[in-house]
Amino acid sequence: MAEIALTARHDPEAAAATRRYFWNRFLIYAVLTLFAVIYLAPLLVVVFNSLREQSEIARNGLISLPRSFRLDAWAEAWGTYCVSGTCEGMKRNFFNSLWMAIPATVISTLLGAMNGYVLSKWRFKGSEILFNLMLLGVFMPGQISLMPWAFLLGKLGLTNSTYGLVLIHVVQGISFTTLFCRNFYISIPDDLIKAARIDGAGFWRIFRKIILPLSPPILIVTVIWQFTGIWNEYLFGVVFTSGQQQPITAALVALTAGGTTARAYDVMSAAVLIGALPPLLIYLFGGKYFVRGLTQGAIK
Repeated sequence: MAEIALTARHDPEAAAATRRYFWNRFLIYAVLTLFAVIYLAPLLVVVFNSLREQSEIARNGLISLPRSFRLDAWAEAWGTYCVSGTCEGMKRNFFNSLWMAIPATVISTLLGAMNGYVLSKWRFKGSEILFNLMLLGVFMPGQISLMPWAFLLGKLGLTNSTYGLVLIHVVQGISFTTLFCRNFYISIPDDLIKAARIDGAGFWRIFRKIILPLSPPILIVTVIWQFTGIWNEYLFGVVFTSGQQQPITAALVALTAGGTTARAYDVMSAAVLIGALPPLLIYLFGGKYFVRGLTQGAIK
């Protein structure tokens, strides 16, 4: 480095190149910082409003630096604020989303792993046609399936229940998890599977002893994808549930749409952050694993 600096000091072209490099890097980071600020500005506004008093928000407007700091709005949004005819806050709806998202994510991921394993390593006549038909679920909008799901949930007695939403999200998510896992398992050498079969390993033993130990990268991708998508989903929750059975996304819409009195923006901001907290935590702690899993074969 000392030699480079000495060369740049005595070589005008090297000095000019060093200056261009510095200003280019400065410009790149300045633009990235600007876009980061623009992207994070709405989140910062919501965070600030959740910590301000309602009187301060009414006096200074929604976009203003906080001059007070209080957590009362968080406690009210969690346990006492009136939503959808009940004054229990977002607590019940938050746990509804948990009881819906966790089992639906686990079940759809396991089914997608098994489907991907079969369609990549145990191919049969018509397997490619079956896979292409399953891919239709990736491109099919959820609105198309509302009437069939309403009929099916009614027949099964699962209307207005978390169990019905679990069933919906498991079935709706199988196409995505199958796509991810199948494309990942194709990269596993077929000779490895053939050697295991020669040694006497069967279908399930190969899946448990060979496929699953190699699957953490893609399973992390599918878990993050499924949990985030299910948690943030609104359409099925608002159509097939009501009142205390609704997930938190539907309750948030009811919170913002209900009532004709002055809005409690501090409580509403806290409620929005409570609803956004699980996806944000997954992004913060699992984002790098998501990108790493995608680059290892999830999408080709």
